[in-house]
Amino acid sequence: MAAKDSSFDVVSQVDMQEVTNAISQTEKEIAQRFDFKDSNTTVEKNDNEILIVTSDDFKLRNVVDILQTKLTKRSVSLKALDYQKVENSLGGRAKQVIKIKQGISQEEAKKITTLIKGLKLKVQASVQGDVVRVSGKNRDDLQMVIQALKDADLPMNLQFINYR
Repeated sequence: MAAKDSSFDVVSQVDMQEVTNAISQTEKEIAQRFDFKDSNTTVEKNDNEILIVTSDDFKLRNVVDILQTKLTKRSVSLKALDYQKVENSLGGRAKQVIKIKQGISQEEAKKITTLIKGLKLKVQASVQGDVVRVSGKNRDDLQMVIQALKDADLPMNLQFINYR
């Protein structure tokens, strides 16, 4: 990379502290609401997963809605959530695992690089693990790439870091 080249990294990250805060706010709201009384509802976070267990499907949908509201207020994108199938266990209890997507997979990185190359700008996109680095001589071209990636409806939340 020449001395005058500018670059930035495209990443997909979730602030796990904000997720933890949203979960604790969700638990507080569930404890205060009358319709969740005696439902024995729990919301837990393990690594990159959120586990919701409650008494029935209707309450599960309400808990997911509360959690989504709290996450949105804390600037966590809902695109980072991967909802697994609802499991009904013994006693009529409903359980759902929500996985939190961190990083950009190889196939998603390929989609991003093809989108960037399709812009026909003088920039290079390279995949480095779960990060896509975009570099070029003209900073205006890099700004156009950022805008194009924001406008594209990609299935993940993107952040642009290390802009130099």
